[in-house]
Amino acid sequence: MSTTDEFLAQLADEDAILVTVHAARGSVPREKGAWMAVFSQNAVGTVGGGHLELSALAEARQRLHSRAGEGEPVRRYALGPALGQCCGGEVHLRFERVQAANRDALQLRLAVTRYPLALFGGGHVGHALVHAFADLPLQVRWIDSRHEIFPTQLPSHITCEQSDPVQAAVATLAPDSRVLIMSFSHAEDLDVVAACLTRQRLRADLPYVGLIGSQTKWATFRHRLAARGFTPQELAHVTCPIGVPGIAGKAPAVIAVAVAAQILQTF
Repeated sequence: MSTTDEFLAQLADEDAILVTVHAARGSVPREKGAWMAVFSQNAVGTVGGGHLELSALAEARQRLHSRAGEGEPVRRYALGPALGQCCGGEVHLRFERVQAANRDALQLRLAVTRYPLALFGGGHVGHALVHAFADLPLQVRWIDSRHEIFPTQLPSHITCEQSDPVQAAVATLAPDSRVLIMSFSHAEDLDVVAACLTRQRLRADLPYVGLIGSQTKWATFRHRLAARGFTPQELAHVTCPIGVPGIAGKAPAVIAVAVAAQILQTF
């Protein structure tokens, strides 16, 4: 469940104060639009942590428990002199009471810009990646030639799709999709890479094509793809191995963190 989904689900049962970064200047912990929903016993989301967030929580709870005289909707916080935070910037927080009747409007308002990503493969690393992607600004299309491998409950921005042959899904990917390829079969991986390179040749709209595997695997694939007519310049578009360098662990969760970081670098 995403942070927004968690907030809206709880809002069905109780009111909250929505705290939003209305404006920011200088060095600050969060950007304009960041938010935190404060309920009577808990909070969802964050406006930056530290003393700023502690002060915002106290202010929100005071307003939550007192309908009359809630004060100005926007309050200024100077991080250095007022809160003792070394950032030294200035944040303006907006406080507003929200309730169940506001859920539809809030869902539209809090929707984040999501970048399309296609994940081919539902193995251990694929599952770990989906977990790592849960709170990232991605619209994930999770594709496998098998149907039974997908979990039953996923965040709304992750959709599952069976495609047989699996590479057929490449033609219908959203423009500007990042692509990760890690199926259970090297033969499937090769076909998906070839389909991506063919699409890239025709449309040049897949900015990142990543293939899981070692340098030895990529050397073999490079030879086979060259035999299919792809040029060295086209093959250079494929990232293999995937993940930010310097992380040696091979556990699925470790690979997922390294790959998620590399995907974020492409935006």
